[in-house]
Amino acid sequence: MSSFGPIELLVLRFPGNDFRGEIAPALADLVDAGIIRVIDIVFMIKEDGEVRVLEINDLDEDTYAIWDPIVADITGLLSEEDVQHLSGVLEDNSSAAIMLFENTWATRFVDAVLRANGELVLNERIPRRVIEEVLAAAPASAS
Repeated sequence: MSSFGPIELLVLRFPGNDFRGEIAPALADLVDAGIIRVIDIVFMIKEDGEVRVLEINDLDEDTYAIWDPIVADITGLLSEEDVQHLSGVLEDNSSAAIMLFENTWATRFVDAVLRANGELVLNERIPRRVIEEVLAAAPASAS
């Protein structure tokens, strides 16, 4: 039996509720290519100090039709407590998407590590902003 690839939690914030419809197709490409599997997704909207949480089943029919094929049948792993904790990233007149996804591309590697009695010691994603800052501060290399 195959194990799971690494599972990540991702929170995306959208100040001003500015959506352009580019995210779902890009995510669908990753799912269709077998790179990731979206396990759960929850949407939050904060207006007038109130946070409204929308599960995929709470979306209007057209929006549901876009997201449903992207999200695996394993939903409900994000608890209400998780969502409430993460709602703190929202400012008024903003939205967020909270997503759990599996890096399915790594499943074969994970299985090989487990068969070799290997153990994960550290796994940390370095934000793009940090890499850009490091590169900007590094002296230009001589060619």
